[in-house]
Amino acid sequence: MIRAIDHIVILVNDLAATVADYTALGFTVTPGGEHIGGATHNALVAFDDDAYLELIAFKRPAIEHHWYRHSALGEGMIDFALLPTMIEADLAAARERGLAIEGPFPGGRLRPDGQQLAWQSGRAPTPDLPFLCGDVTPRALRVPAGAARTHDNGVTGIVGLTVAVSDLGASVARYRALLGIAEREGALSHLPTDARTAAFALDDTAITLATPADDSETPLRARLALRGEGPFALALRGVGQPAMFDLHLAHGARMELVGE
Repeated sequence: MIRAIDHIVILVNDLAATVADYTALGFTVTPGGEHIGGATHNALVAFDDDAYLELIAFKRPAIEHHWYRHSALGEGMIDFALLPTMIEADLAAARERGLAIEGPFPGGRLRPDGQQLAWQSGRAPTPDLPFLCGDVTPRALRVPAGAARTHDNGVTGIVGLTVAVSDLGASVARYRALLGIAEREGALSHLPTDARTAAFALDDTAITLATPADDSETPLRARLALRGEGPFALALRGVGQPAMFDLHLAHGARMELVGE
């Protein structure tokens, strides 16, 4: 079964500048290294709940890369991954429930200390859905631990992720097939008030699908118009007063601290 949100992908133009800005926001940032093929490199912000933010930048033009199309649209959240228990079995179960999803595909990264990491991924054809990321090498090698998970801003993990979708009913059906669960009942406090929504619970984290409720010009509608479907806003848990993180310093990632 699919267990949790694994990580959020935030595309940036300049990785070094982004690391400095996220540090200024109170996050502890860990160098990640270079991905297989050398097109991208990253840095990570890991949390106590074992999820993390991936700050990723292209090192060269790479039109063959599935995320490269976003580079012309500006910085921000572009994708997210879920953590499977056994990726081949979880992909097979999703297919049996009617979802067209491909994989597993090999992936990897070379850390700055020379440690080679390997994982497998699965990906559906529609951008409203996340990809799956299952470790081949031990997960502890991929996700920083210890002091890397202590942040001056008090953030400890992810409360929920809001995903912008065009057709709520169609996306709900695809998520049911992917996760093998039904959407949860009741509204969550961090959801957009100008949208129609449906939420799916993974442990103590929610994935909320949101589509504009009307034709009003809203950030959600603007996101769909600019980049299409995909991750829109991230709600983080932690100590301190609820607050929005500066969108400029976050390099286009809409993030809010909502408390414990």
